[in-house]
Amino acid sequence: METAVTAPLIGILEGMVIEERVPERVRRTRKDARNKLVSGLLIGALVPFAVLTAMRLVGYDGNTYTIAALALTPYAGIATLVLAGLALGLRRWWTGAVALVLTFTIAALVLPRAFENEQKALGGKHVRVLASNMLGGRADPARIVGYVKEHQVDVLSLTEMTPEAITALDRAGLFQVLPFYVLHPAEWASGSGLVSKYPLTPLKLSGDSDDKQPSASVDLGDGVRIEVVAVHPAAPMWDRYAWVDEAKDLPYADAEHDIRILAGDFNATFDHSLFRELLTRGYVDAADQLGRALEGTWTNGVVPPVPIDHVLADKRAAIADFKVLDTPGSDHDAVYAEIVLP
Repeated sequence: METAVTAPLIGILEGMVIEERVPERVRRTRKDARNKLVSGLLIGALVPFAVLTAMRLVGYDGNTYTIAALALTPYAGIATLVLAGLALGLRRWWTGAVALVLTFTIAALVLPRAFENEQKALGGKHVRVLASNMLGGRADPARIVGYVKEHQVDVLSLTEMTPEAITALDRAGLFQVLPFYVLHPAEWASGSGLVSKYPLTPLKLSGDSDDKQPSASVDLGDGVRIEVVAVHPAAPMWDRYAWVDEAKDLPYADAEHDIRILAGDFNATFDHSLFRELLTRGYVDAADQLGRALEGTWTNGVVPPVPIDHVLADKRAAIADFKVLDTPGSDHDAVYAEIVLP
């Protein structure tokens, strides 16, 4: 008679008998099917990363979805490393080798951003710039004003700035510290502005998107002037064509003009060819110069943080400091840079 103890043992023995009756050919067929399934799953998991790496190498941003995926390139390197370990552990040697090649390729593209570049020894004025995306005016105005005071900010670039946000910043004392401004407020995401410690003269440096990406000449005194643009091209997830057009509106930096600085939410990372093209216009990225370009500045709570907020400085200048600053109320951290003029 079966008991609670012997029943499981009997079941195991019966299973062994049934297995013994399965022909060797059938067992091999099942094993081969399992092996093919595992190999297929590993290869299928690698294909998107191979495509992403190829797009990054050739400099093609693609459509809305690939633009978003390219922003996650540093994390793709971690994923391919995990897949390489899994494949090698399962003795899928070729698949593991391909995964390692992808890992090393992505690492070669990404890791240089973690190393500081030597800066030119310049004796000009120091300009302190802060850029903050206010998430449709929701960012904590007191925190922004606090950063302005703490870091002795000379020029503040604000994006997603609403009329209500201006009122809140005024109440928090912003315009007592930075009394000069060029403001283009708008509902939700289209409003931007520049606020300065020094007198501003409005310019038109960003073409058709000048209202959304305002610019101004800043008189620092002693005959020294710089030109600053509050940057905020459209988010590619909503309109990738506007993203391209508004980024291409941004000006070149060259010896024919005063030192130029682009500061704000670029909606792009180093892994977008559109952003790298901007750098070829005569700029350096402040975070990259100091080995801080892998620090994320934006997340929607679903994807990991990605660095889409930047301060780009004329390559004739040098970078003395860079920080990513937590900003409650916004989905973006603020970015701060200290720029040394020639």
